[in-house]
Amino acid sequence: MNRARLLRYVVQQLRNTLPDDFDPQADIDAHLDEALARLHVCINAVRPWRQDCFDPLHSTQYCSFLYFLANTIWRRTASTDTPTRLFLLNKALNGIDLFYEIEMPPVFFIGHSVGIVFAKATYGNYLVVYQNSTVGKNHGVAPVLGDGVVMYPNTAIIGRCQVGDGTVLAQGVSLINADTPGHCTVFGATGGRGGGILCKPTRHDALADIFRR
Repeated sequence: MNRARLLRYVVQQLRNTLPDDFDPQADIDAHLDEALARLHVCINAVRPWRQDCFDPLHSTQYCSFLYFLANTIWRRTASTDTPTRLFLLNKALNGIDLFYEIEMPPVFFIGHSVGIVFAKATYGNYLVVYQNSTVGKNHGVAPVLGDGVVMYPNTAIIGRCQVGDGTVLAQGVSLINADTPGHCTVFGATGGRGGGILCKPTRHDALADIFRR
């Protein structure tokens, strides 16, 4: 899909999804190249993806693209009109809550977007998040995630958490107002949500399977 076709594609999706007579074309056209350049960094860092190849029909790539486009427009213009609509489009298409004001790292990978919620937290580079996972605030306090954090499905990082580099959350684990030392895998100490956590040395480098670094 060349640039002109991609521009028409996004604009038409917005007009069909939010038929309120607002015209986003000028904003998108002005900032599309920068958004694509940011996306290019992500795509080329992800090992399973073809380098230098963006497929708008690849839902994970398109999900990341809509975020980069919305965030780029907001950064450059401080306007919320088009970014809000792109955020809502991403939510409608991909079931993800990723607001345009959130500062995602240069490289991240969304395994499956459905049910993911991102708060305005601090995110390190080489972040991996899978479906039905949440990063959230607790009493207004947001977590700080280091580099190379992996959140497997149905995990949560909530509140006053300092999550060390290379932390892997095993499926179903919730980290609430708790820190991790980094370079570890976090398990539920009682086998599920709501209990304590247990940090063990990580046996397998999941990031090596996902990223080129």
